[in-house]
Amino acid sequence: MKLSRGVSVFLLAFGVWSWFIWITFVKNLFQDVSGLAFDGSGDPTGYFWVHLTLAVASFGLGTAVGAIGLRGFLASRRTGREAS
Repeated sequence: MKLSRGVSVFLLAFGVWSWFIWITFVKNLFQDVSGLAFDGSGDPTGYFWVHLTLAVASFGLGTAVGAIGLRGFLASRRTGREAS
């Protein structure tokens, strides 16, 4: 399957964006003082574990989507050079 350059760039940008957003979220999750992520004794709550699991899954999916985009982009550059 061939991806167009535009689709490849979109997928790559989505992967980078996903990492940026979820890294920021995880930092905020660990610094939570509202009582949602950690209870009064400092132990993680269910909210913390669910959102940490979502973040880890999103890191994996963002990496996979970004890798597909990168491979498609590099392939489009190679075919562009070969055609010249």
